[in-house]
Amino acid sequence: MKTMYGRQFATMVGMVLLSFLMLGASFATLSYQYTIREKKDTLERNAKYIAEFTSDSLNTGGELVWQTGAFQSYLNSVAQVSDTRIMVATPEGVVVYATSSGDALPGLQYASLPQQTVDDIQRGTCTGMTTLDGMYDEARYLVGLPITSATGHLQGLVLVSSSASNISGVWHDLFGILLMTTLAVVLIAAIISSVTSMHQSQPIKEVAAAARQFGLGQLDVRVDVGNRRDEVGELAEAFNAMAESLAVSEQRRTEFIANVSHELKTPMTTIAGFADGILDGTIPRSEERHYLEIISSETRRLSRLVRSMLDLSRLQSDERAAQQQFDISETLVRTLVALESKVNAKTLEVDAQVPDEPVPVWGDQDAITQVCYNLLDNAIKFSQEGGVLGIGVTVKGQKATITVSNQGETIPPEELSLVFDRFHKTDHSRSADRDGVGLGLYIVKTILNSHKENITCTSEDGVTRFVFTLTRA
Repeated sequence: MKTMYGRQFATMVGMVLLSFLMLGASFATLSYQYTIREKKDTLERNAKYIAEFTSDSLNTGGELVWQTGAFQSYLNSVAQVSDTRIMVATPEGVVVYATSSGDALPGLQYASLPQQTVDDIQRGTCTGMTTLDGMYDEARYLVGLPITSATGHLQGLVLVSSSASNISGVWHDLFGILLMTTLAVVLIAAIISSVTSMHQSQPIKEVAAAARQFGLGQLDVRVDVGNRRDEVGELAEAFNAMAESLAVSEQRRTEFIANVSHELKTPMTTIAGFADGILDGTIPRSEERHYLEIISSETRRLSRLVRSMLDLSRLQSDERAAQQQFDISETLVRTLVALESKVNAKTLEVDAQVPDEPVPVWGDQDAITQVCYNLLDNAIKFSQEGGVLGIGVTVKGQKATITVSNQGETIPPEELSLVFDRFHKTDHSRSADRDGVGLGLYIVKTILNSHKENITCTSEDGVTRFVFTLTRA
């Protein structure tokens, strides 16, 4: 029973059998009690009629009434109609007449009843299954009543018995009905279990097959969920979501490798080409200094790329200082002052909307300083000459909101969702921004994610705005 079908089938069959066992036991018990009670009431009623008839006959006709034809005919008729055996005995327990289904039983006449039975009848009544110490060839259900006169004098005993086969026959019929019903229900349960198990297990088999294909590198495999909205459907949807996420991650990894290769290849090719030109004399001595400056610039660019990648690796491994309380307004302004030369180089006008009072926040101050530096450096780099560089700090509830904006070319809407990706540049030729490596905004996003904070970017009508939040201290 290792399969889902086997376990479900065994569980269903077990529940059906247990249910029918409990139902059959309860029904059999109730049927037995009902049959015994009905049999007892019938036998007691017949025994009472016989006792009253015998008592009346004794009162009017003498002591040997059981030998008369009328009396025997009456007993035979009662025995035949009720399919019982009737015995009439003296007060001492000596059988004087016995009949069964209309036929007299001379073999039982003048036989002595068991003393215990006689004593029970003399005390009032006697009921139960008995063979009367072998007087019956099989156990029968017996009811015995005393025959008394109007004055209460004991005149004799009457015993009426019925075959136990009637009761066992009911049990046999009941058992047969329960058996056939159980087999029919188990068969129906097997069919339903087979259909439902196949319906439920098919998506799981598809998930398993897809997982094996995933292991072989086929990341485009998906499971057909269809219209299922149950747990199995949720599993298939979760698997598809995981597969999509893995496919995206793999795509990003491939792009990352390609981007790193491109970023490393370009300056290294430049350095090697110009160095070889200087060494083999292709480049005139008068121009060697110019090309050496290019080699130096490309070397520093490689250094920045490696440093950024190391910073990114450190941030992604969560190797950062413990959070501390600091003033975000002071940090933002101090970072802007550090970039004063770049601001002046583009003759930018600074619009600072920063509160006079401190705005304390929680975070890694060095990491948040890097966030401010990257955002301001990016804003300055892509600002138009003589444009406005905006910074702002506002407070709302438990959050401080920091804004960095610039005037320049509007970022296309399809690019907005990609500005925080690794090595993403809006200039796809990668020639305009020779100083950048395409990791600044990705580092910003990574740092803020590690602080469980959000950052958004909007670009409309030539104004690009970055907004992020920090938790107030």
